[in-house]
Amino acid sequence: MNCAEYKELLVGYVEGLLDETEKRSVAQHLKDCAVCRAELKETSNLCSRLVNNGKNLAQTNLEDAVLERIIREQNVRLKATSKVGASLNIRRIIMKSKITRLAAAAAIIVATVLGLHLFNPLRATVTFAEVIKPILNARTVVLDFIVGSEETGPVMHEIVVGSRIRRTFSNMATIMVFDLDKGKMLTLDPPSKGAAYVDIQGPLREGMRNLIEFVRNAVIRVKDRPDIPVQELGQREIDGRKAVGFLVRSHNEEVTIWADSKTAQPIRIELLIGQTLYILKNIEFDVPVDETLVSMDVPAGYKLSDKQFDMSNFTEQDFITVLRLWAEHVLGGSFPQSLSVGDLMSQTPVIGEKIGQLNISDEEKTQLGMTMGRGLLFFQQLDPTGVTWHYAGSGVKLGDASKAVFWYQPKGSATYRVIYGDLSIKDVAPQDLPNK
Repeated sequence: MNCAEYKELLVGYVEGLLDETEKRSVAQHLKDCAVCRAELKETSNLCSRLVNNGKNLAQTNLEDAVLERIIREQNVRLKATSKVGASLNIRRIIMKSKITRLAAAAAIIVATVLGLHLFNPLRATVTFAEVIKPILNARTVVLDFIVGSEETGPVMHEIVVGSRIRRTFSNMATIMVFDLDKGKMLTLDPPSKGAAYVDIQGPLREGMRNLIEFVRNAVIRVKDRPDIPVQELGQREIDGRKAVGFLVRSHNEEVTIWADSKTAQPIRIELLIGQTLYILKNIEFDVPVDETLVSMDVPAGYKLSDKQFDMSNFTEQDFITVLRLWAEHVLGGSFPQSLSVGDLMSQTPVIGEKIGQLNISDEEKTQLGMTMGRGLLFFQQLDPTGVTWHYAGSGVKLGDASKAVFWYQPKGSATYRVIYGDLSIKDVAPQDLPNK
C-alpha cells in the first residue's frame, strides 16, 4: 500500500477498529514514514477533542431521537459531499454508549460543515491522478526550464504546441524552433537577422522528445504499473503558493511534481536524471498560443543561410573539442572546477564569443560552433541513456597526459573511456580507473 491508502486506515487504527493484519501493517509503515506519523498525531488529537466534546454534550438533555436524526442526516450529507472509506462506516463508529454516539455525531458534523476529511485533509482536494491529468492531456504547454542550479543555471523559456517547440535562452539571443515529427530545427539570430535549418534526425531528435515528454512518460508508467510507488511529500510553499508534492522513482530517474493544493495544477516539476537536475517552473497548460511562434517558416526580414547544417550525430571527439575550447580560451589553460550540463550551458555563450574572436574564416567559426553544440549534446545524453561517468579535471592543466579528467562507460562496454589532460583517450578496465 502507499501513503494515501495507509492514511485511510489511521482513524480505525486510533479507535482500535482494524483487524490484526491491518494493525501490524499500519504499525510497520508508521515506523518508516514521518509524514504518516505526523498525520497519526493529528488524527489522535482530533479524536480526543471529539470524545471530550461528546462527554460535555452528554451532560445535556439532548434526546436520543434528536441525536439519531442528527447522525442520520449528517451521514447522508457526508456521503453526498465526499468519498468515505470503509473505516468511516457509521455503524462501526456509533456504539451503544450515549457518550460515544454523541462523539460520533460531533465528528460527522465537523466533517460535513467544515469540509474536513478525517483521514487526510489534503487528499480530499488533491490526488496524484488529478495532478497528472493536465500533464497527460494538454496540447499546449508554456514553461521555464532550468538545467542545474536554480540560482546560477541558464533559464530557457519554452512554448510547446504538439510536436513543435519554441525555445529561447536567458543567456543567448538565439531562438530555436523544433519540429520533432520531421526532425528539423530552425535557428534564428535576431541581432544579425540570420536563419538556418538544422537536421536533428537521430539521437538529438530522440533526446529532445525524451526530455520534453519525460514527465508524461514517467506518469504513464506509474499509471500503468501499480507496483511503482508514488510517494506523497506533504505540503510546501512554492513561489508563495501552498503546494502538494509527489515523488516517483524509476531506474535512473526521479520525478518530483509540486501542484497547487487548491487547483491540483502542477506548478513545479523537478527531474533528476542520473547526475543532472532539470527544473520546470512557471508552467501553464492549454493556454492560447499564436502558432506562428512555432512555425518552421523563416520570418520576414531574416536571411536564410544557404548552408546545410547537420546535428543528427554527435561524438566523443565533439565533446573533447568543447573541453579544449573551454580550457584554452576561457580558463587560461586549466580545466573547469566542475562539469555538469548546467555548467556547459552557462559557458556556451562565453565559448561562442571566444570562437568569434579567433583568426579563422567565418565558415570555420560556424563549423567550430556546430562542433561545440554537438559536444554539449554528447555530454547531455549520457545521463538520460544511463551511462556512468565521472569528472576529475579540477586543477588539471591542459596538456598534462598523466592526469585523467573524465571517464565514462559506454553502454554494453566492459571498459571505460578515459580522457586525459592532453585530451588523449584510452580504454581502461574498471579496476584500473584513477582514484576519484
